[in-house]
Amino acid sequence: MKKDHVFLMMVLPAFILFFIFHTYPALQGIFYSFTNFRGYGDWDFVGFINYFNVFQDGRALSAYGFTFQFAIVATLLVNMLSLFIAIGLNAKIKFRKTLRAMYFLPFILSVLIVSFIFQFMFTHMLPQLGQALDIDFLSRNILGNQNLAWIGVVIVAVWQSTAFNTLLYLAGLSTVDDQVYEAADIDGAGSWAKFWRLTFPLIAPFFTINMVVAMKNFLMAFDQIIGLTGGGPGRATESIALLIYRGGFEGGQFAYQSANAVIYFIVIVAISVIQLRILERKEVKG
Repeated sequence: MKKDHVFLMMVLPAFILFFIFHTYPALQGIFYSFTNFRGYGDWDFVGFINYFNVFQDGRALSAYGFTFQFAIVATLLVNMLSLFIAIGLNAKIKFRKTLRAMYFLPFILSVLIVSFIFQFMFTHMLPQLGQALDIDFLSRNILGNQNLAWIGVVIVAVWQSTAFNTLLYLAGLSTVDDQVYEAADIDGAGSWAKFWRLTFPLIAPFFTINMVVAMKNFLMAFDQIIGLTGGGPGRATESIALLIYRGGFEGGQFAYQSANAVIYFIVIVAISVIQLRILERKEVKG
């Protein structure tokens, strides 16, 4: 009984805080999504009208399109880059531990501060460098171009997220026995054959985790966009998270954006489940 009492005393405060600051606001948001609440004043129940309106809102559909485009590209790039770096850092090279620490530094920095720094670089430093070197592409501020601004957001997101994904891949590579590679060397397997036939299948569970977590995080992109473009130019880089924030807290659309948030939560869960199912099947086949 004493052990149960101690366990309860340790878990209960965390549970209460989680419920107050996470579960209760989420339930409250779901409740208000069925009303016409503006964030203040009186409100009435309107049923599923807010949900139907989301699918007819051109701005919301545009935000969904940008968010999916950004998340898919960033997820693929960050996983390819992280895996490449992890394999390099796992090799027997000098200053391996120092390099691991250096690659992890971007992850511990504030996303917003990093975004502001890159915003300054894209706006001032790179154009000046491009003009000095007479390179036309660098001479332009891509964040001011509706067709190219999303690329700047992807660059920053991938640069900062690579550290965490690399750490997970390093953990996966540490589970691979060196004797496996020794046997492959005896059989005359090349570097690509060893990676594709041995390394990748053995770290497939870590690849699955990285893909799911990275996709989920990029779908919820907010800080990078605020610091780099603010959703602009125009609404070219307006993500769903940014749209929900602005519409709900600045535009008097609290109930409407609550419905949007519920829909987006369902979308993220569905995408994560689909990813897990597909990638886990490939793990078994591999």
